[in-house]
Amino acid sequence: MENVLETHLKIQREHIRSGSFSIAGGAILLALVALGACAIGSIPISLTDILSMLLQKIHVLQSAAAYPAGLYTIVFDIRLPRIIMAGLAGAALAVAGAAYQGMFRNPLADPYLTGISQGAALGAVVGFILPRGIPMASIPLLSFCGAALCVLSVFYIARTGKTLPMTTLILAGIAIGAFLASITSYLIIMSGDSAHTIISWLLGNLAMSDWQSVINALPYILVGITVIILMARPLNVLQLDEEQAQQLGINVEKVKLLVLAGATIATAAAVCFCGAIGFIGIIVPHAVRIVFGPNYRLLLPLSMLTGAIFLILADTAARTLIAPTEIPVGIITALVGAPFFLYLLRQRKRAIF
Repeated sequence: MENVLETHLKIQREHIRSGSFSIAGGAILLALVALGACAIGSIPISLTDILSMLLQKIHVLQSAAAYPAGLYTIVFDIRLPRIIMAGLAGAALAVAGAAYQGMFRNPLADPYLTGISQGAALGAVVGFILPRGIPMASIPLLSFCGAALCVLSVFYIARTGKTLPMTTLILAGIAIGAFLASITSYLIIMSGDSAHTIISWLLGNLAMSDWQSVINALPYILVGITVIILMARPLNVLQLDEEQAQQLGINVEKVKLLVLAGATIATAAAVCFCGAIGFIGIIVPHAVRIVFGPNYRLLLPLSMLTGAIFLILADTAARTLIAPTEIPVGIITALVGAPFFLYLLRQRKRAIF
C-alpha cells in the first residue's frame, strides 16, 4: 500500500514538474512570437533594433544608438499595442472556451455559447450607426453593455430557483442569440455606407487597437481569467459528475456562476475591442487538451498562452499577407485553425488505434 502511494505521489510530482516546464516554455515562446510580430510589417525592423529600442524605453540601455522618431512610432504606438491587444484577446477567448467546455462537459462549447458575441455585435452596430457626433470610443462601451445585457437575460431565463440547468442555459443562449443576430442583420442592411466597416469589425479587426484600448480591456480580461483559473480544481471535479462533485464538497451552483461570470467578463472585453473572432475558444483549449491532457490546473494556463500566441500570429498574417489591405483576423483563425485542428484529431486517432 505504501509503495502504491509513493508511486502515485512520484507520478504527481513529475506531472507538476513537466507542467511547470510546459508553462515556462509557453511563456518564452509567447515573448519570442510577440517580438517577431513586432519586427514584421510594411517596414521590416530587425529583432536587434527592436530589443535595443525596448531596452532604451525602460532605461536599461542608455548608450544605445539613436533611432528615427518614425521608427519609435511604428514600434511603440502602432505595432506593440496591437500585439498586446491580440495576446490579451486570444488568451481571454481560449481560457473562456476551456472553462465553458469544462462546465458543460462538451468539447464543442465555446465562449459565444450564451449569446455574448450577438449581444456585443448588436451594441457595436448601434454605435456604428449613431450620428457622427457620437465618438468612436463609445463603440466598445456599447458593445460591452450589449454582451452583458444578453448574458444577464440568458441567465435570468435559464435559472430555476437556486439551480442553473446547463441544457436550459444553452437553449436560452441560442434563442436570444438568434433573436439579437436578426436585429443586427437588419441594422446592417439599413446602415448604408457603414455596412463594410461593420462587417469588417464583426469578422474581427485589431486595426483600431491602441494603448487606451489595452488599458481599458486589461483589467476586465485579467479579472475574468483569474476567476476562471481559481476554479481549476472544481472544474476538474465537475468532469466526473455534478452529484459526485457535490459529495466531494464542491458547491456546484456557485462554481457555475463564477465560471460563467469570469468567462463572460473576459469574452465581452475581448469582443468589444477586437470584434467577434471565432474558432479560438474551440480549437485552442481542445488542442491543448489533446496534447497535454485534461487537468485544468495545466489546461487553463497553457490555453491562455496558446490562445495569445495563436491570435498574435493570425493578426500578423492578417495585416501582412496582402498589405496594405488587411484581412479580417477571424478569417485567418478559421482558415489556419480548422486544418491544424483536424490534423491534431487525426494524430490522436492514430495514437488510440
